[in-house]
Parts: sequence; structure tokens; C-alpha cells
Amino acid sequence: MTKKSSGGGGGATVHLRSPSTSIVLVSHDGGMPAVGYWGVGLDDDDAGSVATLGGRPTARASLDVEAPIGLVTESGRGFAGQPGIAGHRPSGDGYAPRFRHLRVEQHRTEETDRVVWSLVDAFSDLALDVDVALCRLSDVVQVGLTLTNRGSSAYVVDRFAPSIALPPWAGELLTFSGRWTLEFQPRRQEWGPGAWVSENRRGRTSHDRIPAVLAGTSGFTETTGDVWGLTLGWSGNSRVVAERLSDGRRHLQLGELLESGEVVLAPGRSIRTPIVHGAYSPAGLATVSHRFHRFLRGRSHHPGPDRPRPVMLNTWEAVYFDHRPEILTDLASRAAEVGVERFVLDDGWFLGRNDDTSALGDWVVDPAKYPDGLRPLIDHVRSLGMEFGLWVEPEMVNPDSELFRLHPDWALHDDRYPLQLGRNQLVLDLSNSEARDHILERIDRLLTDNDIASLKWDMNRDLVQPTHDGRAGSRRQTLAVYALIDELRRRHPGVEIESCSSGGGRADFEILARTERIWTSDSNDALDRQEIQRGFSMLFPPEVMGSHIGPPVSHTTGRRHDLGIRSASAFLGHLGIEWNLLTASEAERAEIAELVALHKHHRALLHGGDWRRLDTADPAVNVMGVVAADRSEALFVYARVASSQESVPGPVRFAGLAPDRRYRITNLTLPGPVRDRGISPPAWMGMDEVVARGRLLMELGLQPPVMDPESALLLHLAAGDAEDRGGMSDD
Repeated sequence: MTKKSSGGGGGATVHLRSPSTSIVLVSHDGGMPAVGYWGVGLDDDDAGSVATLGGRPTARASLDVEAPIGLVTESGRGFAGQPGIAGHRPSGDGYAPRFRHLRVEQHRTEETDRVVWSLVDAFSDLALDVDVALCRLSDVVQVGLTLTNRGSSAYVVDRFAPSIALPPWAGELLTFSGRWTLEFQPRRQEWGPGAWVSENRRGRTSHDRIPAVLAGTSGFTETTGDVWGLTLGWSGNSRVVAERLSDGRRHLQLGELLESGEVVLAPGRSIRTPIVHGAYSPAGLATVSHRFHRFLRGRSHHPGPDRPRPVMLNTWEAVYFDHRPEILTDLASRAAEVGVERFVLDDGWFLGRNDDTSALGDWVVDPAKYPDGLRPLIDHVRSLGMEFGLWVEPEMVNPDSELFRLHPDWALHDDRYPLQLGRNQLVLDLSNSEARDHILERIDRLLTDNDIASLKWDMNRDLVQPTHDGRAGSRRQTLAVYALIDELRRRHPGVEIESCSSGGGRADFEILARTERIWTSDSNDALDRQEIQRGFSMLFPPEVMGSHIGPPVSHTTGRRHDLGIRSASAFLGHLGIEWNLLTASEAERAEIAELVALHKHHRALLHGGDWRRLDTADPAVNVMGVVAADRSEALFVYARVASSQESVPGPVRFAGLAPDRRYRITNLTLPGPVRDRGISPPAWMGMDEVVARGRLLMELGLQPPVMDPESALLLHLAAGDAEDRGGMSDD
């Protein structure tokens, strides 16, 4: 169904709706549309009253007409906060455009309710399209903007980003910080007066300034409170703003961070913003996560039940750069014995790559290490029933490489200044068509000549002075990376790609539009992973969360952990092993084989259910798990990550279960002993069978034992017969 509205001077109201969510866009006097309401579902009559009920009075000592928090905030209308558009023509004209609405087109299908709002500023010769779509299957809203230069001179764009107005009871912010090996760290703060601004200039999504923000009623939890979440689908520089105005209004603004002079629109040319994805929940943070997860799961290429996530072994922390075919062959054999399904050869396989100082860019198999190429190793891996994957870093070049010696001009930098190295490497200018075509040909040749099922696509340094043709080139570089991946996927549609950027430095909805996995962090430290994966899961589902069982001593922290907590921390995600199994004992390999088999048994639940992070009063405890969509079963990891202040831990109150359904509770076996430090165990642990209704498990909970720090339980809850099925969650 399509509705059209012609232009004019009057206002307009558009109601977008899904089964659980409504968004009402309101435009007064033919100007910029604004979010008048975003919350639980309304009928059309109620939506029609939003403009009336939400109409604001005029305060003293203010403009006679209050500037709206439009989807593009306009300083030209007197908006005193962060503008959504800023730019100018060479003469200085057009610095503060004011748009008028031309037409509104609404398109409604079974999958999407969408509106495109077209506006123009005849004096600045600019046209603007505001595109808002509500996915009816996931309740996720998508907002994108397009700006077109209709004038006869160039238009410089300094800022271009949408704003979402939120109600005043959104009083608390949850944002993400972090660093290398400690990504996705949630941070809470009061949404105070003024603007909270996070600007990322690293040229990749970043470890420390992730372009996402959640706002909610003060004290919102996993299961209580109104929560609005927004995340930017963009893998380059970004800018996130949470602003509270002196008149009580507030908005979130997410968009690209554009460097000076980076975007200059020639006459007739356009710029599109990255898509902002948003989800609302009336019942806490968990439902926002579920809606984001369902949105990503709804994409056609997303790995679903027909493509179970293969258990992996990655060779990096097993052999590093020491590539001896006989060792790798033995390692592959050990991997197959424990149930691994994909063997990934990491860094060190290509020409002259013996350490991290050389050879990036020379994507040819090293004949000194592999005199017969990769085929003998691949054939061995395939004969064992496993897929073969390969690590690449196509966007980088070492100065000590054949490629750089031949083409030093292909480096992305300002050649008037000294080279700025990072990890002994430079960035290749992929917006240079010759450089991009060369890399495309090399990676294409590897995939054509070898039976490769997956690529681990790495990107290991920030962009510094990324200059192309004398102008800032970060945006062009990001678009060129997308184009390179897209072309490789077109040529090799069956090859999966893992997004890695020094771990989780490139994790966003847009890179996931062309990849199937995110390497969550370079840290396999079991305790760090508990924190990292909790934050990661707020945006991304577990089947794209690369989570590996590392060696006994962590490569990044030096901490030693037993196999039980290492296994528990990896179990829920896309499971992998990053450990030299040739050094593991026979007993350890047997335990890993049992764990891998257990993971495979529950894989459909883990990678298809609703993720749950349980609220706990004890900061020494982290509980996460998955509940089946039909509430028929659930699986939770109870991890004691530190020493508690209390001598006896409090009960675990589960979430997401069917209240009237009866669940059988099973303590599944993890590797190694669970050392109960109490005089006696909890009553349920001594019983042959424990069954309880979901309501009691959510209200009273289950008492865990007194456990050592850095240990875990794996708890499975299985419902009884179908007639016991009770009420189900609607999130």
C-alpha cells in the first residue's frame, strides 16, 4: 500500500506501526518532520492526536515559534542545539538551510512500514529526502537521509546526521567505551543538561567509541523500564550526541564525523547518511537487544538454522608465525578428533611473512613454508571433514614488502609528511582503483585456486592523515572497503567472512551486512570475555560473536584459568578453539571433545533463541544465557568472576521463561571439577530430579553453591509436555 501527500504549507502526521511499536512523525507548517512519539503500539486514531496532545506552549524570552527537534535539526530555524546539517557554498551562502516539505510517500508491506519525506530549500538550492522505515518483523526502525545539491556551484558538507527526539523521562544513558582487548564496556550516566558527545576519528568503528547509545528511564534494568536504543551502521569515523536542552527537550544524534573538506557535492550530486537503527522497549534492555538480534537475523545472508555455526580452530595462538606443514597437519588432525568443523590458518602463510614487520600486501603463498602451495594442507583438512579458512589483511601494507617497493604511492597518507606507522604497517588507499583492483585480483586468485570456505578479514591499525588527491579520504576509504568486500562476495558467494579489526574494532550493523561473524576481541582471557561478551550482546546476537577457548595462560593478560571457566566463557557464542591442542593432554582433549559435542547438541537453541543477561545484585557474578523462542528450554552460564562480599551467594532469578510451564533443571558438566566451598551443597544439587514452574524460577530463583572465583556452572532448563506450556513473552 502506498499513500501520497502533496506539498503545501500545512502540517502532516505519519504513523508507522509494527505489531508492538508505533512511531508518529509530525511536521508543523510544512517544515521538517520530527519524532512526536516512539513507543508501544497505537491505533491510528490515537496517533492522530499526538500533534495536539504534544503541542508545546511558547516560553517567555524565547522565539515566537519554537524550533523543532526535527529529524534533521536546523540552526536556520533557531535550533540552538547540535545542528543536523551544516555546510556552505564557496561564497559562504547556504550555511543554515531551512527546508520546506514537498511531498510525503508512505509505503506499507507485510515486512515494512516506510515513509519518504521530501523537502527542499529553494534559496540554498538543496533537496533533502528523509527515509524512515519500521521493520514489522523485528520492531526496528531505520532512519536515513539523502542531501542533493540542486545548485550550480559546489556545496561543502560539514555535518549531516539525523536526530531522534525522546521524551523527558529518558533520564539515563548507557554508552560503550573500551580499548584493545577490552571492548564493549557499558557505561551508565545521568542524562544531564548540555551535550554528551563521542567523536571517533580512528577510521574504523573503534574499540573505544562504539557508535551506539541507549537511553531509558532512570534505573532501567534488563527487564524493567522504557529503553530506546540507537546504533549507527557505519564502519568509519562517527559522531554520537546525546543532548538535553534548557527547555527540557532531548534528542540523540548519530552520524558520520566528516573531516574538513571531505565531502564537496558537485552540482547534481548527493550524499547519503549511514543508516541509524533503533529499537524501543517498554520492558527493559533485554527486549531492545532481542529486537536488534531479530533484525539482523532477518537479513537474507545471516547464518540461520540451515547453516549452523561451525565449531572452529584458529591457529594464531597455537603456532603464531611458525608455519611448518607437518605441525599444522597434526594440529588439524587433533582438531578433527575433538569435533572441530572449520580449520582457520591465521597470519604467517604468505610470502616472507615471518613476523609482523614485513610482507603485508604480498598475498602470495610463501613457497619456503608451503613448497606445494596450500593445497596439501587444505586437502588434509578437507579429508578430515572440516572446512578450511584463511586469514587476510587486504587493507594494509608493510613498507618492507614487494608491493610497497613497487607502489609507495598506494599508501593512504599525506606524502608531504613522514610516514606514520602503526604495528609496522601502513594503510593501502583502496579508493585508488589500481590499488583496489590489485588486491581484488590477489584475493580472488586465492579463493579461485583453493578450496577456502571462509576469510578472517583483519584490519589492524587506525587511519592517520588518510589523504586522497590532497583531501581527507577516510569516508572514501570506508566505502572502498565495502565495495571490495561486495565484489569478492559477488564472485565467491559461498565464502563466509569474519570481520576482525585488532579484535572488535570493526563491529557494526553495516559491516554485518556483508559478513557473517565478528571477532569480538583479541583477548581470550576468560574473565575479560565475560565482560566483553555481555556488552557485545546488547547489540549483536550470539551466532556472530566469535568466542574461543584459549590456552591455559592468556596471551593478552598472562592470567591462568582452568578449562572449566575458559569453556564456559566461550560456550554461548560462535564457538572456537585458539590453543595448540598438540600441547593439551589426552584428558584435556577428551574434555574438549565432550564440550564441543554438548555445544553442537544445543547449537540451535544458542543461536536461535533470545539472549538473556540476568540482573544480579552481586558484581562478582555474571549470568548470561539463551531462552528458546517458544520458551521450551533455556541454557544459562552462571560465572563467578571474582570473590564476593557475601559468604553465600544469592539466588539466580531467571528471566524470559513461560510463567506456568514446568522446567526440569539440569547442571550440565563443564570440564574440570566444580569445587563447592560450602559445608553442604544447595538442596537441589543433591536431588535426582528438580522441576519447578517458570514463575517460581523467575521470582524466587535457584540457589547456586558456594564456588571458587573464576569458576562456572552450565544450567539447562527443559520444559515438560506441551500441555504445560504457559504464557509466553511478547518481546
